[in-house]
Amino acid sequence: MKKEERYRRTIAYFEEAMPVAETELHFESPFQLLVAVVLSAQCTDKRVNMVTPALFEAYPTAEAMAEASEDDIFEYVKSVSYPKNKSHHLAGLARMLVEEYGGQVPDDIEQLQRLPGVGRKTANVVAAVVFDLPAMPVDTHVFRVANRIGLTWSRPKGSNRIEDGYSKTPLQTERELVKYIPEALLAKAHHWLILHGRYVCTARKPKCDKCGLTEVCLHYRKLSKEGGSDAV
Repeated sequence: MKKEERYRRTIAYFEEAMPVAETELHFESPFQLLVAVVLSAQCTDKRVNMVTPALFEAYPTAEAMAEASEDDIFEYVKSVSYPKNKSHHLAGLARMLVEEYGGQVPDDIEQLQRLPGVGRKTANVVAAVVFDLPAMPVDTHVFRVANRIGLTWSRPKGSNRIEDGYSKTPLQTERELVKYIPEALLAKAHHWLILHGRYVCTARKPKCDKCGLTEVCLHYRKLSKEGGSDAV
């Protein structure tokens, strides 16, 4: 199957099966989403959503959080992963927003990445969700699902192993997805892949019996022993 056809059928499936796809993080402003995404690194959205109500009540804006110490913030986020690092990042992030951006979250991916604790994935999430920019954040779910389906697969040179054709890095995955997914759908497609990976195409044991993409999925064909490089 040609890559363009795999994308066409995958997009068609998600358009029908998941017409509404949004972040599961709770927020009421660009600043709050930025904080929530920083906290969500290597942590579940469910856990982050348990922490942020009290955090945002205490520090609803960048200006408010900029007045807090790292220890103050730590008390609110200590149940998430790597709380000391994240407290440090949030304190610095809030101060930089106040000092350099008037307390406002910038709508530019490069500017966002200047903020403490904000990498490319976090910047892309904020750009896509808050500012509706054509960005494709690649987290562990997006990376896994895109590879499994075959969206980021290319026929390996000099090898008959399917695994050798998979994307090797998040940035490689991002570039492939941006290349083939229509710009207007990128933000939604990000949520399609995340939610599919979170609830269907799970890491340890994908629920292939509940998936509507088995006809195009490279991983499923391999598991079904229909694989080999000539099966794609």
